[in-house]
Amino acid sequence: MCTYDTETVDLEGSGKGADGWFEVTRAAVYVDHPQHAPFGHTLNIDFANPALGPAARVAVELTEEAALALVAAIRTALSNAPAGLASATAPGH
Repeated sequence: MCTYDTETVDLEGSGKGADGWFEVTRAAVYVDHPQHAPFGHTLNIDFANPALGPAARVAVELTEEAALALVAAIRTALSNAPAGLASATAPGH
């Protein structure tokens, strides 16, 4: 069912869209009818940089099971990395 509730979070990262890489500054997460995935409802995540316009967006539509598996995989990957490694600035940046 569509809740029309959207959670947004400010981010620091990068995404790759049709025009190449861009800075990602925000994510919107919501449950709604998908635009492409063949399911009745999906968890949708839009990674975007609103300052760059609508082309600076990467969207995903996930089943509930896939979304929960992704959350678990993210938690596992971060917990297996040394503290602070995932947020450390790479050499030359």
